[in-house]
Amino acid sequence: MKKRISVLAVMAAAVMALVSCGYNTMQQQEEKVFKSWGDVEASLQRRADLIPNLVETVKGYASHERETLEAVINARAKATSVKLSADDLGDAAALQRLQQSQAELSSALSRLLVVVERYPDLKANENFKDLQNQLEGTENRINVARQRYNQAAEEFNSSIRSFPNSLTNSLLLHLKRKEYIKADEAAKAAPKVKF
Repeated sequence: MKKRISVLAVMAAAVMALVSCGYNTMQQQEEKVFKSWGDVEASLQRRADLIPNLVETVKGYASHERETLEAVINARAKATSVKLSADDLGDAAALQRLQQSQAELSSALSRLLVVVERYPDLKANENFKDLQNQLEGTENRINVARQRYNQAAEEFNSSIRSFPNSLTNSLLLHLKRKEYIKADEAAKAAPKVKF
């Protein structure tokens, strides 16, 4: 009977040791580290995909508005450069040049009015604000993903170094410490967006 109790006690101790050895916990924590790293990569990919498209969209839209404004400016310059004095009023060619330059200015102004009617305050400003918001949001996502990765790495690294998990790791798993994401020297300067 004492032998049977001894065997049961050893078996119970072995089960308790296996339950508290941290084998499953360390594997779950390592998976959390891998998932967190995947989130970092997904955020970086989002930036790689999003930012060039946003920049091109804003550049294209700003280009359209710039073309409209430049057309007005050029037409105005041309219209004011064509001078017609009282002596030239009989010159059909001079009058035609004046009318043509004024018609070009009217046409440019009409295009500008259409843009203004469709977009009450020329929208380049709003597009640039949107680009800034998207850039800020993307960078914030990347920062949050990095922080979550570092937190998961900290939990994992602590787990594999703490007893009894350290014993289980050295005997069974051989899991390696995970490195933290650190800022590089170039990260000290804010990224520049050029148009």
